[in-house]
Amino acid sequence: MKPARFEYAAPRTTDEALALLARHGHAAKVLAGGQSLVPVLNFRLAHPAVLVDINGIAGLDGVAEDPATGDLVVGALARQSDLERSPLAARVNPLLVEALRHVGHRTIRNRGTIGGSLAHADPSAELPLVLVTLGGSVKLASRARERSLSARDFFVSYLTTALEPDELLVEARFPALGRGTRWAFEEFSRRSGDFALAAVCVTLDVERGTIARCAIGVAGGGPTPVRAADAERSLAGRDLAGETFRDAAALAAAAGVIDGDIHGSADYRRGLIETLVRRALRAAAGG
Repeated sequence: MKPARFEYAAPRTTDEALALLARHGHAAKVLAGGQSLVPVLNFRLAHPAVLVDINGIAGLDGVAEDPATGDLVVGALARQSDLERSPLAARVNPLLVEALRHVGHRTIRNRGTIGGSLAHADPSAELPLVLVTLGGSVKLASRARERSLSARDFFVSYLTTALEPDELLVEARFPALGRGTRWAFEEFSRRSGDFALAAVCVTLDVERGTIARCAIGVAGGGPTPVRAADAERSLAGRDLAGETFRDAAALAAAAGVIDGDIHGSADYRRGLIETLVRRALRAAAGG
């Protein structure tokens, strides 16, 4: 299939891109890496009047550490493979680097961008899951304003975010992992590179043999990644025992809405999530 006809615009600055989005609104689509958008266009699931290619805009591909907060600040055009190989990212947030290794195949990560994956908002995607689990945020810009949204508020439903038609996602903030934070990432797909049927992110802060703080994020079961708050609370002050992790995994599998589809029923996904959470907790506990 081939896409429907569209006008092509290649702005050289962020201001030019925002002017185009303000002018065309819902009729415009932003092209970054294109790894999600191009197939959607080819199947004519989207038919924009104008395609706004932001790849020529300098300065949107930076990766830096915020000296005030320690956050890893990633520009929207940063390529997934560049971040995967970044020594800075590996030092500040090795969990993010591990999650990136599960994104599609190398050729996809070479072109795919951080901002593109977040704005596409596939509910089984790795980057939205990490952002939600760590309590990260995104910066959105329009001609009228800039605003910051938490990951929890940014992801709305299947392939749907809080981005307004005249807004551009310009950067994402991934909080740094603490020096002693333990972490794990688990994902299950039918073949390497396929979309995940379920994925789980876990961080643990352990003090004197007990869990002081934890975060558990789950993706693939419903319309957005979610934090398993009940499971997190159940682990506070507990030791690193297998029985503790089984109970928490059962609570995590009940978090949020879990839908079934042609790839697996809701019950199957719930069981899969429970298994992955238990694995991730054990892996994180092992350091």
